[in-house]
Amino acid sequence: MDVALRRVTPALVRRLQVPVQVVLYAGLFIVAEYLVQWLHLPLPANLVGMLLMLGLIVCRVIPLNWVREGARWLLAEMLLFFVPAVVAVVNYAQLLMVDGWRIFAVIGLSTLLVLGATAWVVDKVYRFEVSRLKNE
Repeated sequence: MDVALRRVTPALVRRLQVPVQVVLYAGLFIVAEYLVQWLHLPLPANLVGMLLMLGLIVCRVIPLNWVREGARWLLAEMLLFFVPAVVAVVNYAQLLMVDGWRIFAVIGLSTLLVLGATAWVVDKVYRFEVSRLKNE
């Protein structure tokens, strides 16, 4: 009986791992929402929740292994979360006919600016790390 339980337990833990982690994320979001309302923070609850999760991971209250698989699953299914946005675009076809080029220009320009800023920051951090390793 003990051998059978050893075989079943890891499989059961693997199957429940992602749902439990997603419930943890949802619970953390609810806590963040209450904090935003209670403290009258000028930040969205999802940003506060991410900062809380980062703090819990950095302070080693929650090990990264406890949340990694749920995050991978959510990232893999992210396209599903954008379906309502695509449906909204279909509902506003007239707006896209009139101002679509402006909207796409803003999206393209902002994407290029974000990519450029990210590349610049990564380059600066990389050079800092290389110079730090040379000095050691």
